[in-house]
Order: sequence, then structure tokens, then C-alpha cells
Amino acid sequence: MGAVIGFAIANFTLTFLVIGLVISGCVLARADKPLTAAVVVEAVFKWFLFFSIGVSYLCNAVMHTLFAETVAAYIGWQNSPFQYEVGFASLGFAAVGFLAVWRSFDMRLAAVLGPAFFLWGAAGGHIYQMITAHNFAPGNAGVIFWTDVFVPVIGFTLLWLQHRHGEAERTPAELAAAP
Repeated sequence: MGAVIGFAIANFTLTFLVIGLVISGCVLARADKPLTAAVVVEAVFKWFLFFSIGVSYLCNAVMHTLFAETVAAYIGWQNSPFQYEVGFASLGFAAVGFLAVWRSFDMRLAAVLGPAFFLWGAAGGHIYQMITAHNFAPGNAGVIFWTDVFVPVIGFTLLWLQHRHGEAERTPAELAAAP
């Protein structure tokens, strides 16, 4: 059991993605039937934003600022002042992610776009480190690398689906009332 908890904590980006999907499933199971595509997309997107952007980046902020030495070692790097910059940037992404949960399509676009550039840039940095420094530490080449690549893809897919199913036209009050 300790190994499972350790894996979940060390790979918190995957953990929060899964938690968001589980919560979405629970919300949809309790929602009025029949479910429309718009309702399903709204529920999945809302909990993706809450957990994969809001909570995940809040944890990233805490880890890079309060536990900088541990995080640097997990990534396979030396600690540096840049850890704190990453931490505070993550705090900003978390704030926008939490706000976007109950807001407009444009706010949700902002909540996905900023972290996408950050994550894809980080993934590029991880690839560079794998090639040039042979850094295959779990925090550089493990699950974190793959979520750096795919969390933005999921976010942009949800944006596209929401736009396709008319959610861009909903008011913030309607978004707040949705499952």
C-alpha cells in the first residue's frame, strides 16, 4: 500500500487527472438522464480544470517552493532559485484554473493555454536532458514527462468539444449550475 501511495504522490499530475475523471463519472452518474454531449463535456471539463489545472498546479507551487531540494533531486537536477520561480508561476496557473471552473469559454481557454505552453516547454526540456545528460530520473523521464505532453492535449480537446457542443454560448450562471 505504501508503494501505491508513494506512486500517487510522486506522480500527482496523473493522480489528479484520474481523480477528476472519477469525480466526473460520479457527477454524471447522478445527473438527470438522458445525458447530452454538452452535459458530459461540461462535467469532464469542469473537473479536469479543477483537478488537473487548479489542484495540480497548487501542489506544484507548494512542492517547488517549500520542498525545492526534494523536487530537484526527484527531477535529477541541482536545486536553484528557478525552483521558486516555477513555484510562483504554478501558483498563478492554479488560480486561473480554479477561476475557470465556473467561468466562460474564454477563461477556460486561458486556463488551458498558459499551462500548455509551460508543460510543452518542460517536456522539451526533459527530452533535452534525456538526450544530453542521460537524465532518466523519474521526475524527468517518467510519468511527469508524459503528463507534460498529454494534459495540454486533453485540455485542448475538451475546449474543442465544448465549443463544438455549444458550451461557448452558456453564461457563467448556467456553467455554475451544470454538473
